[in-house]
Amino acid sequence: MDITWQDPATGAHGFVVIDTLVRGAASGGLRMRQGCTLEEVRGLAQGMTRKEAIHLRPGRRYVPVGGAKGGIDFDPRAPGATDILERFLVAMNPIMRTYWALGEDLGVRQGDIDDILTRRDLGSGLSAVEKLLADPNTAATRAETAFSTIIDGVAQDELVGGLGVATSVIAALEADGRDPSAASAVIQGFGSMGGASARFLAEAGVRIVGIADADGFVSNPAGLDVETLLTTRDPFGGIDRDALRPEDQDSDRGDWLSADADVLVPAAVSYAITSENCGDIRAGLIVEAANMPVLPDAEARLWARGVTVVPDFLANSATNAWWWWVTFGDVDGSWDESRSIVTTTLRELTQDVLGAAAGQGITPRQAAQSRVDANLEALRSDQTSVSTAER
Repeated sequence: MDITWQDPATGAHGFVVIDTLVRGAASGGLRMRQGCTLEEVRGLAQGMTRKEAIHLRPGRRYVPVGGAKGGIDFDPRAPGATDILERFLVAMNPIMRTYWALGEDLGVRQGDIDDILTRRDLGSGLSAVEKLLADPNTAATRAETAFSTIIDGVAQDELVGGLGVATSVIAALEADGRDPSAASAVIQGFGSMGGASARFLAEAGVRIVGIADADGFVSNPAGLDVETLLTTRDPFGGIDRDALRPEDQDSDRGDWLSADADVLVPAAVSYAITSENCGDIRAGLIVEAANMPVLPDAEARLWARGVTVVPDFLANSATNAWWWWVTFGDVDGSWDESRSIVTTTLRELTQDVLGAAAGQGITPRQAAQSRVDANLEALRSDQTSVSTAER
């Protein structure tokens, strides 16, 4: 189902795409960026179907739902962006209550969504899945714990996605026989996902030699002071140049692609790596923290060169999965349990997918997609069995 909305005040367009319904619900974030299109949101919704399905695991209370996505074609830094977000959420509320469970994505902050939904009495971002919960009140208590937990000055919900990406990077390095503490990485984007990825990679000993934001590319071959840059960045992930050390360098933002590093982590916009620019890449491993950052033609060329690409619907799936682990009770919302389930799950998924890819001589994306296809078939079979039993 595709929905196109036009803001009556500004003429800006917004989109909702529900790619699949599983158990009558679908999950996916809402982004805002100038130039966002319906085609982009369709691709993102398809990616959400994959992110959900890849997390079907025996013994977990959370059983995946379907995939959806929302997008608004507007600059999130421009005046009036929050007003447009509010009008969009009001207009889409019937879809949200019935089918679409949503959270933050690029250019949209979870706090803004929650504030609008509360102030306008629009329910919660999880209204569409409440029908699947045996005890919504207990789930709400877990969520309150999860979303009020602060770790070193950063909200837990802003950390789990990057923790998953960092775990995937470390697992991929180890699968290649590499010592993470001897590796270097470049991060494109320094918002919630990129910032947390940088933090946990640095914690594991990976040297962060470059970070790209909207204003340029900050680098240092000896490694950047990630924690200082995190505590001084602006709400949109912009790096405070006054916080740089004398030995740090600041150059054009496109320089991140050709930087001398073992790992690239694109954590900002879609379609960042194309067939035209992929030849500049020197890294041997790319882990997709953003949605759809590597275009298919580019990935094929990189694969032919021996560059490994860990796909987005695996590497950056932890935020979405964590929401549901909290909601359905696989974790209690505390940082200890959240960190444990994210690191254990993403490590195992990455290892399994890379092992299958190597064993079959296929790309990690193809191996991950095979896992998704098998899981979706199992979910469909379960739904069919339930429907038949009810009749």
